[in-house]
Amino acid sequence: SMDEEYDAVVLGTGLKECILSGLLSVDGYRVLHMDRNDYYGGDSASLNLNQMYERFRSGNKPPESLGSSREYNIDLVPKFIMANGNLVKVLIHTDVTKYLEFKSVDGSFVLNSSRVEKVPATDWEALRSPLMGLFEKRRAAKFLSFCQQYNPEDASTWQQRDLDKMTMYELYQAYGLQPMTVDFLGHAVALHQDDQYWAQPAKSTVMKIKLYYESIMRYEGLTSPYIYPLYGLGELPQAFARLSAVHGGVYMLDKAGIEVAYDESGVYQGVRCGEEFVKSKFVVGSPDYFRERVIKTGKVVRAMCVLDHPIPGTNDANSLQMILPQKQVGRKSDIYVFCCSATHNVAPKNTWLAFVSTTVETTVPEDELLPGLRLLGPVKEKFVEIVDVFEPLDDGKTDKVFISKGYDATS
Repeated sequence: SMDEEYDAVVLGTGLKECILSGLLSVDGYRVLHMDRNDYYGGDSASLNLNQMYERFRSGNKPPESLGSSREYNIDLVPKFIMANGNLVKVLIHTDVTKYLEFKSVDGSFVLNSSRVEKVPATDWEALRSPLMGLFEKRRAAKFLSFCQQYNPEDASTWQQRDLDKMTMYELYQAYGLQPMTVDFLGHAVALHQDDQYWAQPAKSTVMKIKLYYESIMRYEGLTSPYIYPLYGLGELPQAFARLSAVHGGVYMLDKAGIEVAYDESGVYQGVRCGEEFVKSKFVVGSPDYFRERVIKTGKVVRAMCVLDHPIPGTNDANSLQMILPQKQVGRKSDIYVFCCSATHNVAPKNTWLAFVSTTVETTVPEDELLPGLRLLGPVKEKFVEIVDVFEPLDDGKTDKVFISKGYDATS
């Protein structure tokens, strides 16, 4: 019954909402989770081929040459997971890993002028990498070993540098690193989307670089820092929803007419759905349930492509991330290529899924993807989506309304 008192109502079953309801439930909160859709995943669902055609080809059926529809799990918002990042800590803390299986990602690549190069995963790879000349390799090795041993809690690891005051640009200068090295470290290792971080204190970037290499060391034999679930990212919302239900979370899908109610000062009161009204201490949800409390911060364009071959120049990788730093392609924002295949059970055998995404900067968004699309070789099918990205106007502490940020272009 909806008459019960809940600690939290969660609206929308996107990845972020499901992770949160799982966490809250595990920590003893009473959660009611609702969605107007009849499926899990919201904007971050995984679709089979028939569903993709329904969504992008106004209900046409896919050609038989593409293989069985249900062997496809195509992420609308593809994301890899950093093997030693916070999300993995959450997966372990909540024990949700019993519902999920992960596999490592073959490689991380970066565009260097017009060549695709692997981001070195080990010292040995760094020595052989064509990304840097011999003397630059020495400087980069010194810089990386500084990042890897740096501990914000232990001043003896700081080498007399105060990274809260020193900018990242100054730290790069201190090691004499060249522009291409800085480009690939900043964009393909620290995963910054632009170069504004140069002027910011160096500490957060050093911690990002440290995380990248700790993630590679996390499990035996990793050749990139990323892992990705079998059957696609859409498995995650479902696994967290299952976890929440096991801990007493209540789920209601396919609920039309969900309305959030506030008092006269704009503080959250409860959620109305038809005749029913449910109260809780706070509400959490995706931006589309709170149009008047979010602001549009940009647009993302994504192309989802079906290939019958691996991406050229990647050593036949079955899964990979490739970053095209903005300077290399004359843009303000990076372009991301995400690739997965039958090894992660997201496509039939001998089929690769490649996604190219970026932040929209012009009035012809699809053309902005061309530098990435050109790297894929021949494409059998391509779906393009342009989506607005919203974020909350405030942090929700005063009005008890906690809204997630939309999904950016990063992979």
